[in-house]
Amino acid sequence: MHADVVAELTGARLAFGERVLWDKLDLSVQAGEFIAVLGPNGTGKTSLLKVLLGQLPLTAGNVMVCGQPVEKGSRRIGYVPQHRAIENGVSLRGCDLVGLGFDGHRWGMTTLRDRAAKRAAVQRAMDQVKGGALANVPVGVMSGGELQRVRIAQALTTDPVLLLCDEPLLNLDPANARLVSTLIDARRRDADTAVLFVTHEVNPVLPYVDRVLYLVDGRFRVGTVEEVMTSATLSELYRADIEVVKVGERYVVLGEHDHSAHASGHDHE
Repeated sequence: MHADVVAELTGARLAFGERVLWDKLDLSVQAGEFIAVLGPNGTGKTSLLKVLLGQLPLTAGNVMVCGQPVEKGSRRIGYVPQHRAIENGVSLRGCDLVGLGFDGHRWGMTTLRDRAAKRAAVQRAMDQVKGGALANVPVGVMSGGELQRVRIAQALTTDPVLLLCDEPLLNLDPANARLVSTLIDARRRDADTAVLFVTHEVNPVLPYVDRVLYLVDGRFRVGTVEEVMTSATLSELYRADIEVVKVGERYVVLGEHDHSAHASGHDHE
């Protein structure tokens, strides 16, 4: 892994009125690094991605991407949203949805050269998710796994150095969750793209994760999976009796949902 820092938060604080989502967060994301962002609902996992996308200002501290202050619409950042179905009546095809990733933030006239560049970028991105056969399929009739592959391709059209994934496995069956995880991992290995991967469960991405950022009620811990996914660490974060059991290659967290039920709102997730 290269030592190039792709994104950096220093002394970062995010608060909504009296409610502090996190404070004094220092996180340095290196090229090619895969970081899983874990924690119960309402602890600011999605908000962290919005800060890096320039959509949400920090309350205190600094955030940089590629050594520059964050800006909205940066082509250096790819974003894979939470999986949601698209209605059957939508006339967009797979290649149209992917193309929005290339020029969705641009306005004005396009030249022949622009259109050629876009076609090449869409083709490249589709190839990376093995989605060539989906180019002319209406997005409204795609399966959950197919649609999520197209959304990943959309995020890759600008050849990003940082890929932000907001629960991309939500509502996918285990086979498609594995496929999507594998595709994202392949991209970071092939292009040295850093990945911040918000997920409710570490198990589907366990083979790929370099470090974990675990957020709970304003507290956090950053470290390897072995360092963070322990009974002692999670009990300290939740301030409750949490037991982590490793079964084969899977981590089972007992007691987590009992203590995070009060934080299940999505208002500032």
